[in-house]
Amino acid sequence: MPVLLPVIKIKANANKHGWFLILFGSTALFIILVLSHYFWRELRLTLIYLILLVIVIILTGILKRLEPTYSFILKPQGIRYFHKYGYWHLSWQQIQNINQLKETSGLTRLELPYIGIRLYDLESLVDQISPRLANRLIHEQKPLMAFAIMHQLISLEQSQLNFSPYQLLSGELVKGPLAAFLHHSQTLYSSFGYHLVIPESSIDRGLNEFCQLLKQCKVAAQHYL
Repeated sequence: MPVLLPVIKIKANANKHGWFLILFGSTALFIILVLSHYFWRELRLTLIYLILLVIVIILTGILKRLEPTYSFILKPQGIRYFHKYGYWHLSWQQIQNINQLKETSGLTRLELPYIGIRLYDLESLVDQISPRLANRLIHEQKPLMAFAIMHQLISLEQSQLNFSPYQLLSGELVKGPLAAFLHHSQTLYSSFGYHLVIPESSIDRGLNEFCQLLKQCKVAAQHYL
């Protein structure tokens, strides 16, 4: 009889407090507008600065509310990542290894704010990531590329965006954002040994705890069927 595994839904820490920011900003804006009616001449510059500040707070809250409700859904069949620009999904069988990104700098062991996923076959991701998200992730992971250059894990030339077609083993050519993302993933693998990375901001717990959760799900999935 198959083992019943739960569906685990993860909310991103970065998306929390959206309603609070909107409510706080709206209330503050109302108070400032009332005060400006009486003190505009004396405190004009200060009031303008405060108005701009609370508008930024309100917009930040709205942007948080526009994010997907869940950043990850973990099922017995696999893992699915949600982003406002799209998604990617993988079966557990596609994943070779999961670990927090770490790098040695001199005598110091650095822990980076990412979890790395190494795939058995990068090409299998072609049909499992939306082109819009593929393009977005390249730009979001620029700090990681900068770290790799700084620590001489890759050359400056290797870090450059590569929009040339990516040839699959079948001979098929992948073009556009997906091709650029596949080249980018190969560069990530050359730098850190992983094809995909999960940023700390997209999860609701510590990196080590979430990493262990993914590993447990992968092991449990082997006994699911």
